[in-house]
Amino acid sequence: MWSGPRNLSTALMYSFAARGDCAVWDEPFYAAYLRLTGIPHPMRDEIIAAHDADPTSVATACTKDRPEPLFYQKHMTLHMVAGVPRDWMRHVTNVFLIRHPARVVASYARKREAPTFDDLGFRAQADLFDEVARWLGHPPPVVSAEAVRANPRATLARLCDALHIPFTDRMLSWPPGPKPYDGAWAPHWYNAVHASTGFDAAEGPLPTLPPDYQRLADQGLPHYERLLRHA
Repeated sequence: MWSGPRNLSTALMYSFAARGDCAVWDEPFYAAYLRLTGIPHPMRDEIIAAHDADPTSVATACTKDRPEPLFYQKHMTLHMVAGVPRDWMRHVTNVFLIRHPARVVASYARKREAPTFDDLGFRAQADLFDEVARWLGHPPPVVSAEAVRANPRATLARLCDALHIPFTDRMLSWPPGPKPYDGAWAPHWYNAVHASTGFDAAEGPLPTLPPDYQRLADQGLPHYERLLRHA
């Protein structure tokens, strides 16, 4: 599952983990991304110390067999920088999770000030979508965070149908609190989802953003709208 940050991505990971037949992996390339780029993210040193920061090793693990029938990987598109392998992606099913850029920017800015456009993953997501579409000869599955929140049962049932796996009502709820599969960064980023036991209700009007943040949202909008046509 490919998204940028603040895209409902952790809640959707919790949803798949709640199935009972699915292993999950939280942002496999995060430590490698931090080591390769030197970007000063919150908890940077703790993340690199706690997780595999070798991108080749991580890529190999992404395609290894698991005892569980399903293996859900929560990936951030912005992590696929130079030096991170992509050939492993041909051996998995790639799905793209999108959210309106104004909502992404507003949520991200509450956790980390002054993001750049590349911090938000919109362009990287569109590039990865195009790359996968070329391999497949058709668009890969796209799911909208807004659709999940507006109607979790119907949207997840359609997503499962696209993945050729059965839908189960267990995907609609999970226990509150931290999870054993959370990444080391969870204390900074996951306070809201740790308080949840299911998907929040549909969101209201788009947030009003300061001019600098609105420019970021405006930059992301064409990439979002292009993928939204396939959702």
